[in-house]
Amino acid sequence: MSKAIDDLQHEHEAILSALTILDRIVARIGDGIDPDQADLMEFIGFLKEFADKCHHGKEEGILFPSLTMAGIPEKGGPIGVMLSEHAKGRKLIKDMEASLTKGPLYEKFASAAREYSLLLRNHIEKENRVLFPAAERALGSSQLEQIYISFEEHEEKVIGQGRHEALHTMLKGLKSKYTP
Repeated sequence: MSKAIDDLQHEHEAILSALTILDRIVARIGDGIDPDQADLMEFIGFLKEFADKCHHGKEEGILFPSLTMAGIPEKGGPIGVMLSEHAKGRKLIKDMEASLTKGPLYEKFASAAREYSLLLRNHIEKENRVLFPAAERALGSSQLEQIYISFEEHEEKVIGQGRHEALHTMLKGLKSKYTP
C-alpha cells in the first residue's frame, strides 16, 4: 500500500474513533443527560477542521483530480458519490452546530449526529473497500508518492504544524470523558 492511501486510512481510523465518541454523546442525550455544550462545539470544530478541511480537502483537492486524470470519471462513479457524501456531511455538521447556537436543542443535535455518524461510517467503508484500491490500481507508485507529498503540504497549509497532534489530544480528552 502506498503512503498516500495509508495516510488517508489512518485519518479514517481517527474519524471512526471520533464517531464512537459522537455515538456515545448521542446515547447520553437519549438517556436524558445533557452534554457539555462547550465539548460539543469543540467536537464540531474537530469535524470541520480535521475530517473536512484536512481529510476531505486532501481527497477533493489532490486525490480525486488525480483519479479523474487517470480515467476514473467524476460523475456517475465512485468519485461523484464521495463528493456528494462530503457535501451531505457538511450540511449535517451545520445542522449540529445550528442546534447548539439556537438553543441548545439537544434532540436536533442528536438527530443530525446520528445521521452524520451513519453517513461517515458507510462513506469510509466505501472509500477503504472500493475507491482506495481503485486508486492503487489506477495511479503509479511515483504518482502516489507525489500525492503523499502534496498531502503533507496540504496539511501544513490548512491546519499547520503540530495541529494534527493537538486535534488528536483533544479527541483523546473527549474519549476519556464520554466513552467507558
